[in-house]
Amino acid sequence: MNCVSAFKFIPSGVLLPCAQSNLHISSFSASLTPRWRSYASSSSLIRRKTLTLVSSKSSEADEVSETEDEWLKKLPEKNKPLYSHSLPCIEAWLRKLGFYQSKDDRAVWLIQKPDWHAQLSLDVTDLCIRYLKSGPGNLERDMERRFSYALSREDTENAILGGP
Repeated sequence: MNCVSAFKFIPSGVLLPCAQSNLHISSFSASLTPRWRSYASSSSLIRRKTLTLVSSKSSEADEVSETEDEWLKKLPEKNKPLYSHSLPCIEAWLRKLGFYQSKDDRAVWLIQKPDWHAQLSLDVTDLCIRYLKSGPGNLERDMERRFSYALSREDTENAILGGP
């Protein structure tokens, strides 16, 4: 199940109609600190800048695929190391491979293949894939592999999709 969240900051009091989507609106104020208040005279008004956060959840797959395609087009050559890829490019690449992002942890990605299930983590120093014994196949225990971001995208992809 894919869910898209888009956030726009718009001035308070201005609401833009958004067809076919659920809107969740919350407000916050960015007020002056006590230090800056001392610069304002007692007769002047202290202005508060209020912004409204509008979250739009849309089920239109076209918006997602356009954004996804845009990042896939920006992917460096497949023989370039992963560290030369931007995070949005890596995320688009993982989705293309069939991974989906965990709702609990944005750095964790999951995939379910007919022969195996796996959990991929984008750690600080390396990429970690854990093939799960709870998935199909006959693994006796979870099997974990770590790959340096210095490996090429092509080599990493082949190693990951090769399975346990």
